[in-house]
Amino acid sequence: MWRGGQVEMARIVEAVASYTPSEVVRGPLVQRPDRPGRESAVLVALYDDSDRGPTTILTRRPRHMRKHAGEVAFPGGGVEDADVDRWDTARREAHEEVDLDPTLPRRIGELDRFVTGASWSLVTPIVAILDEPPTLIASPDEVEEILRVPLAELRQPDVYRQEIWRRGDDVVPMHFFDLVGDTIWGATALMIHGLLTIVG
Repeated sequence: MWRGGQVEMARIVEAVASYTPSEVVRGPLVQRPDRPGRESAVLVALYDDSDRGPTTILTRRPRHMRKHAGEVAFPGGGVEDADVDRWDTARREAHEEVDLDPTLPRRIGELDRFVTGASWSLVTPIVAILDEPPTLIASPDEVEEILRVPLAELRQPDVYRQEIWRRGDDVVPMHFFDLVGDTIWGATALMIHGLLTIVG
């Protein structure tokens, strides 16, 4: 478990930059199928808030969406043919969802890639630094609200909890972060847990 409280941005950059990501298979099957679903990338963007320290950007999905309505997520989505690589995908999606200027993020590394249990989509979380708090505008079709969440808040012991879920014969740890007005869980909580574990 990570230590609670504030963490310096320099430590985050060093920890993520030196981390070698692996691929984590999730869902009811033990092995990844021969034909996985589409590939996706998300942007785990961090900036230093003068009052709250290192802060990440999350979104709450609109209630009208067919999938994952109302859930909290990092900006991101499926790879498109025009994308040069996963980094291009993550920045494009962040621009589409929250109007983040694609030239601002500086890539520092990746978290563990993981395969979703429902669609067997391979997701690549890419961590990037912003030099200053960005001006953001939510796309109403994709984002109900933009959330700026300090890592210090996520690191508090009373915010994080874990549950053990059973999927067939497998026992799966599920991560939850209980914020005021929102509970982060699923793939987003898995990525946050991974980031905080790397940072320590």
